[in-house]
Amino acid sequence: MTGNASGNKVIEKTRRPGLKKDCQTADSPVRRNTCATMPCTNSMKPGLYIIGTPIGNLEDISARALETLRGANIILAEDTRHTRILLDRYQIRAALISCHQFNEASRGPVAMERIQAGQVVALVTNAGMPGVSDPGARIVNACRKAGLPVTVIPGPSSVTAAMALCGFITGGFHCEGFLPRKEGARKKRMEQLRDEPVPVVMLESPYRCLKVLAEWNAMAPERDLFLARELTKLHEECLWGTVAD
Repeated sequence: MTGNASGNKVIEKTRRPGLKKDCQTADSPVRRNTCATMPCTNSMKPGLYIIGTPIGNLEDISARALETLRGANIILAEDTRHTRILLDRYQIRAALISCHQFNEASRGPVAMERIQAGQVVALVTNAGMPGVSDPGARIVNACRKAGLPVTVIPGPSSVTAAMALCGFITGGFHCEGFLPRKEGARKKRMEQLRDEPVPVVMLESPYRCLKVLAEWNAMAPERDLFLARELTKLHEECLWGTVAD
């Protein structure tokens, strides 16, 4: 959801996938990458590679991103099952290690140990850029502090896609990401964002979207609003209007 003091709001509706036990790890006998425990032997330099992945349409991935995924010794993935769908689409066989919000802190040492051993470690999330309202920032921070190389492979982003689609004339925007889950903290934060001079992009679960819209309606019903869901997918839907609409 984005909003500004002159009456612009955008909501980008998204879904947080459930996180379950890994279906495959770097040590799994299934589809094990034979170079997962060996130093990198291709032209890529050892380090952490932050890779942007499609937010819906699997065609929205760069040649450089695919090349990096193919050359990685291991891939840290928010959901290994989700990432495997992308890898299978492009016939990439790689070792996957889960790295989500509940275990990210413990994956930092794993990534650093691999890089120090001369390996290429790729970092991806289920959609978009790692670290932008998604896991990844802790891994990047740990590698930075350790003086290890960190490279970004830019890719799709639901935030910039929604801003491009909304058509609000502005000199910038504020990326808020997900609002607090608890109602009291959420309403307090919404009050702080209500008078922002630039649009504020918010991501919200489809299960809470109507509830959050009702809260915005009670607070600022006249504000312009843009709502987007299923971006880049077959059933992409965008709505313009006011919060009251």
